[in-house]
Amino acid sequence: MTLEDVYGQQTTAEASVSAGEALEELLGSAISQGCLTAGVYESAKVMNVDPDSVAFCVLVTDEEYECDIALQIHFTLIQSFCFDNDIDIVRVNDLQRLTEIMGKGKDFEEIEDLHCLLITNPGDESWKDPALEKLKLFCDKSRMINDWLPAITLPER
Repeated sequence: MTLEDVYGQQTTAEASVSAGEALEELLGSAISQGCLTAGVYESAKVMNVDPDSVAFCVLVTDEEYECDIALQIHFTLIQSFCFDNDIDIVRVNDLQRLTEIMGKGKDFEEIEDLHCLLITNPGDESWKDPALEKLKLFCDKSRMINDWLPAITLPER
């Protein structure tokens, strides 16, 4: 099986950009629904208290933070928790672009830590977001080619 078989006619880079567009849509939807938790410590609290409420996890870093050992340890623990609890997880390597996207959300307050984002299910299970489904499919396809923590490229604006 080749990458083309898995992704159809899309290359890995094209699939990553397409997933980036879906992630941008999902973040906007999650902010408006009040289903977003931001921050490494805040995310760890949610995962510890109610892991079943977590629908998706995003780990965000860039070159400035690649050598931050404490952050990398937290990332490893979060990844392990997500794998153990069947939570889809992706990596984004553009903190500045993500900050711009998050700044568009009118209901989202200014926060300092965007290194971990959790999308949670609202109280009712009726929330079905097409962007979330696209991202889950992207993660499934990535796992088929043994990419357990796929990277997503956010679209430039």
